[in-house]
Amino acid sequence: MDFIIKSGLPEKQRTACIVVGVFEPRRLSSLAERLDKATRGYLSNIIRRGDLDGAIGQTLLLHNVPGALTDRVLLVGCGRERELGDSQYRNIVTNAVTTLNGIGATEAVCYLTELNVKGRDTHWKVRQAVETAQDALYRFNQLKSKKDTARRPLRKFILTVPSRRDLAIGEVASKEGAAVAAGVQLAKDLGNLPGNICTPSYLADQAKDLAKRRKHLKAEILEETDMDKLGMGALLSVAKGSRQPPKLIILDYRGGSKSAKPIVIVGKGITFDAGGISIKPAAAMDEMKYDMCGAAAVFGVMSAVADLNLPINVVAIVPSAENLPDGNANKPGDIVTSMSGQTIEVLNTDAEGRLILCDALTYAERYQPSAVIDVATLTGACVVALGRHPSGLLSNHGPLTNDLVSAGKNSGDRVWELPLWEEYQDQLKSNFADMANIGGRDGGTITAACFLSRFTKKYNWAHLDIAGTAWVTGEKKGATGRPVPLLTQYVLERAQEKKRR
Repeated sequence: MDFIIKSGLPEKQRTACIVVGVFEPRRLSSLAERLDKATRGYLSNIIRRGDLDGAIGQTLLLHNVPGALTDRVLLVGCGRERELGDSQYRNIVTNAVTTLNGIGATEAVCYLTELNVKGRDTHWKVRQAVETAQDALYRFNQLKSKKDTARRPLRKFILTVPSRRDLAIGEVASKEGAAVAAGVQLAKDLGNLPGNICTPSYLADQAKDLAKRRKHLKAEILEETDMDKLGMGALLSVAKGSRQPPKLIILDYRGGSKSAKPIVIVGKGITFDAGGISIKPAAAMDEMKYDMCGAAAVFGVMSAVADLNLPINVVAIVPSAENLPDGNANKPGDIVTSMSGQTIEVLNTDAEGRLILCDALTYAERYQPSAVIDVATLTGACVVALGRHPSGLLSNHGPLTNDLVSAGKNSGDRVWELPLWEEYQDQLKSNFADMANIGGRDGGTITAACFLSRFTKKYNWAHLDIAGTAWVTGEKKGATGRPVPLLTQYVLERAQEKKRR
């Protein structure tokens, strides 16, 4: 879908459809009032009769409105004006776009971007409208014999700004939103693919293809023999139970100066997780194809960063393997040696994500990073602790934590900090190795991060546990593409900081 930024009054628009808002209780927004005046009160008469109260979720499509130059007018419920915040705004845009896509209007001029959202400016509203619109229209049809597509889908979405002075702001916001939306779509597509297609080798091929199509982006793939030479015993131990060879995937984006230290983002790439010898229950095991959503998100971020041609250096590292039961698989009680030289007693083979991540985090040292952020569907305990709204955040560096929390608020892809206290480290004690790979039932998300923290002492590091946010279950089951918006916003803000210096 194409997004166009425009200024202009609703009563002067010649288009297939105009979108304006209605607040509760039955009150036209300021721009809807302008259109109502041009139509001699037609809109106000309609809502006065009770056809639309203005509640969020309501829409009303009007045809052949007298006095209007447009073919259709779509009235969208916006709730109470004083309560219009971030999530309400996104819901309003979602309702509008979903309705538009089903009515046969291939283009529309949307005035919802001029609603007054608490604490938000034109840039935020335009960018969020672009991201939300693309998200609302996403469908995963690649593997269906019959595609589920609209008869005449919405192809051109024109977003308005208050005046010509705001056009440049809107254009920048639209470009950023489109890049983030494309990154989210890539992450969703990869996450939604089944494990028999999306293997470590498939991910490696996708990285190569991504690098071919993006400026300043290079891909490097380390094979099993390369990892063996590096001493990545933890990562390789996970892959022993699978016929699919493991891969260490590196995407290196160099948009900044050669001397500038890169941000390193590490994504967990377990393309299917049956739990290994500590096998998972059968119920919902199909959802373990989503255990590579950290890797998918990292790919999405690199796509967005390259599309925006940001003046910054970013490196993505994706350790990828399958975790399956086999005669050669890890057994509970096995001891493996990580790339760092630290030994690990594998008490539970289903705690494999930290085993592949720890070697990738050690590998990240060679880039002398300004910061390292790992992204992983790591623990079910995070879903218990936080539900499915924020991702869990744990870090060894306060300023990095603050930057990620701020980026989460700005992007709408929020995080919540959990403690990374030294007292939790005792739960990882082992009688036979330097550490165990699990810390018991209590504080599972925290002890998993404590494990990773033992491999991140040489740089500023943050861990994002996305087990509750990477996908949704039930009728709308599918990957969410999170935390692509969060991490892209974080990188954007770091790039803007460098420009100001």
